[in-house]
Amino acid sequence: MGDRRPNESLKRLYRESGWTLRQFTQEVNKIGTERGTPTRYQSPSAHQWLDGHLPREDVRPLIVEALARRLRKPITHTQAGFPAPPEDASEANTVDGLLDLSRQDMDPSRRSVIGAGASLFSAALAIPGWQDVVGRMEAVRIGRTQRIGITEVNMVASMTERVSDMEDQFGGRHARPMAAALLANTVAPCLKADSTAPVRKLMLSAASHLCYLTGYMAVDEGVHGIAQQYYLRSLELAGAAEDHPAYCGTLRAMSVQAVDLRHGVQALRLADAAAAAHPRAGHRMRAFLVGQQSHASAQAGDRINALRHLRNAEQAVGKAEDEGEPGRYTPAALNDHISHVRFELGDIEGSVEALQRADRLRADVYRGTRVRKRGLLAERQFAIGHLEAACATWNMALDDYPLISSGRADQCVVTMFRLIRPHLRNSTARDLYERARFAAPSLAA
Repeated sequence: MGDRRPNESLKRLYRESGWTLRQFTQEVNKIGTERGTPTRYQSPSAHQWLDGHLPREDVRPLIVEALARRLRKPITHTQAGFPAPPEDASEANTVDGLLDLSRQDMDPSRRSVIGAGASLFSAALAIPGWQDVVGRMEAVRIGRTQRIGITEVNMVASMTERVSDMEDQFGGRHARPMAAALLANTVAPCLKADSTAPVRKLMLSAASHLCYLTGYMAVDEGVHGIAQQYYLRSLELAGAAEDHPAYCGTLRAMSVQAVDLRHGVQALRLADAAAAAHPRAGHRMRAFLVGQQSHASAQAGDRINALRHLRNAEQAVGKAEDEGEPGRYTPAALNDHISHVRFELGDIEGSVEALQRADRLRADVYRGTRVRKRGLLAERQFAIGHLEAACATWNMALDDYPLISSGRADQCVVTMFRLIRPHLRNSTARDLYERARFAAPSLAA
């Protein structure tokens, strides 16, 4: 005990945060609750950490994440004065790691027991570069499974498309267990099967797309660490398949996740990496990538580059539309990015206008997206004092809300209750509140 030395590294980060000891432990407790492992630390515990007492191994990631969020930059265990965490043994084998993750994730009742910290977003996540993952995983083939052909590849691709359609229509909470089961029961065995080299690359690419989709649905439920693990698997599989679009699309999804969690600098790093990794992208893919660069740049405080990237995205979408180039990055998606950039740059009214345009342009099939975006539009209408317009938009969101099962849609309703509760003397707000109580009674408390 007498040899213990203060943790000077942690002290530096703590001073930079500007927190009191109480605020420090409150944030750690909050993140513990998000992860599903609540903690009840108080000020004396934080004092002990600063004084050199080493927190439990499962608590250290909570402390690191709390500081990373506060300081808006990646922080490692070492930078916080903690021992580096042990390497995840599953990382040594992408397929075995994928199998382990998906088997545990396919059963909602078991999700809370997926490895310690698995639900925790890491701002300091090590992202493999394109050259690091190209051509890997040849050793995975062990010849113990039946030989596969293009039929199995087409099956995985078709089932992935159906799961994606389910997510669009009914929300990720219904579709994600199906995706995890498909990964565990079909995709992982196929990746261990013998095949020709061209078929193998196609199967790796199909597996990458399914991992990406499963990670996206994990983000919807707020289990950000699990989403990151799926995204990492997607990157590794895309590299092994030499599938540039899948690799870049996954990096972009990771940037979207980071920017939504207000990790602007990390989001920009990921968005820039995605754009740099695919220099020969077509018009729509280019718009897809630079649109995210514009959002991340705006959140990171780089106004000039945010507007430059946004102009490039607008030009690329225009060319794609003129040439009939296929793809899902549509004018509606572009207007979503315009709204994000304008909001980050302080133009809330401009953000509202862009969201309204996006809503008019969005295809009806994207029901879950429509609920979330209308919830966001209502919040921003409310922020500029347009209470009755906000209530009308929230009512439109409630038209679709009972038809989907989505964590982010639930959060939109929770936010709505919080914002309109002080305004129940207004008859429009009161009518909306009563309707929402009937549609989502468990969220009204």
